[in-house]
This record gives sequence, C-alpha cells and structure tokens, in this order.
Amino acid sequence: MATEGIEAVFLTTHNWGKAAKFFQALGYELDFETDHNSGQLRNGDGPYVFISEIPEDQETQTQIVLKVPDADAFRADSPVEVVTPFEDTHYGTKEMTVRDPDGRLWNLQAPGKN
Repeated sequence: MATEGIEAVFLTTHNWGKAAKFFQALGYELDFETDHNSGQLRNGDGPYVFISEIPEDQETQTQIVLKVPDADAFRADSPVEVVTPFEDTHYGTKEMTVRDPDGRLWNLQAPGKN
C-alpha cells in the first residue's frame, strides 16, 4: 500500500481562537468551525490543518495524517505494524494507526465508503 503524501496535520490546543488566528495570520483560511471549539483551515492545495481545543490539564499534541487512496488496498502481509486497523470515523473517512520502527504512531486516512 502506497500513501499519497500528507493529508492533514491534526493539532490540539488550549485555546481554539488564538490557534485559529495564528494560522490565519500565516495565510490559512478557515474552511469550517464546529460548535465545540475546533475547526479546519487550509492554505492552497496543501494539507489541511484541523485544530481541536482540549482542557488545560491535557498535553497538546501534533499528528501528521498520511493519505491513502483505498483502505481495502492494505495487504495483510505488509511489514508495517498495524496498531489499529482501518475503522470508519464520524466525519466520513476511514482511519488506521501504524507504528514506525522508532515507535512513533502515524495515522493513515482513506476515503469512506459512500
């Protein structure tokens, strides 16, 4: 299974408003904002940035999501360590988590079935 580059960067923040303004100052435009302090921004045709606010007592994180054209193309004999197999998301895609040789977790995102 080959990826098609970076689909998105997911960020958590302690202040959605400040984070959104920061990216807007860097040239990103707001695609949409949710009613629970999160939203998606985009700058041209590159990966989108999705930001979600979390409580102050949680550590902020950054996650890079790699694009996969088809979840069904993943081969069971792949040398990639699967942490969680492809699962449907509440926002219409399928996501899988894999681990690289150094222990980092990566999310793979494929289109959902229509």
